[in-house]
Amino acid sequence: MSAAGIRRVGVLGRLSLTPEEQLPTAARRALAYLAVHGPVVQRGLMGMRLWPAISETHARANLRRAIWQIPCDWVSASSWEIRIDAQVDLDEARQAADAALAGAPLDVRQIDLLSRDLLPGWYEEWLADDQDAFHLVRVQGLEEACRTSTHLRQYGLATRAGLAAVCAEPLRESAVMALIRAHLDEGNCYEAWRRYRHYRDVLDVELGVEPGPEVTALVDGLGGGRAGRG
Repeated sequence: MSAAGIRRVGVLGRLSLTPEEQLPTAARRALAYLAVHGPVVQRGLMGMRLWPAISETHARANLRRAIWQIPCDWVSASSWEIRIDAQVDLDEARQAADAALAGAPLDVRQIDLLSRDLLPGWYEEWLADDQDAFHLVRVQGLEEACRTSTHLRQYGLATRAGLAAVCAEPLRESAVMALIRAHLDEGNCYEAWRRYRHYRDVLDVELGVEPGPEVTALVDGLGGGRAGRG
C-alpha cells in the first residue's frame, strides 16, 4: 500500500480516521477499542468489555454487527480474534515516551503526540485504566524530553515539551522545575520567573501551600529579590 493509501486511526485528543470514514457509534467504539488494545484482540473478551451489562451471547451479537459496519480493509476478523489493519497514533506516542525516558531527544511531532490525552471525554469502563496509564507516561516522557533538549541546548523543543508537561499536570513540581531550568539555561530569566509565579499561585489556590525549596532556589534572586510573595 502506498503512503497515501495507509490507513490511520487517531485516539489522541479525539477519535479520527484517515481516510475519513463515517461510522455508526457501535463501530466507532469497536475501532477505538482495537486501536487501544490491539493490534490483535480476543473476540469474546472484546465483546464482554464493550458491553459488560448484557449477556455474553448478546455482547457477541453486538460485536458482530459493529465489526460488519467497519469497512473490511480496516479490520480482519476470525471466529477467535480481531485485528486492526491500520497505523495507530497511540502506538507512536507510547514509543516516543519510551524513547524519551531512555534519554533520546524527541522531535516536534513526537512532542505533539505526547501533548494529547487518550480519548478525553470518553467515560468507558474498558478505557479508564488505559487513559490514566497513558496520561502518566506521556507527562513523564515530556518532562524527560524537556531535560534532554535543555542539555542539548535545543531550547525551542525543551520549552515546548516542558509547557506540554506542565499544562497536563500544573501541580507537578518536577515538570515545573524542568521548564524553569530550560528558560534559565536559555537566558530567559523573565519567563523562568513568570513560570515560577504562576506555579506558586496555582499551588496557593489548589492546595494552600508554598512551592518547595528546590523549585524556589532556582529563581532566588530573580524578580527583584527573593522568590517570595510580592
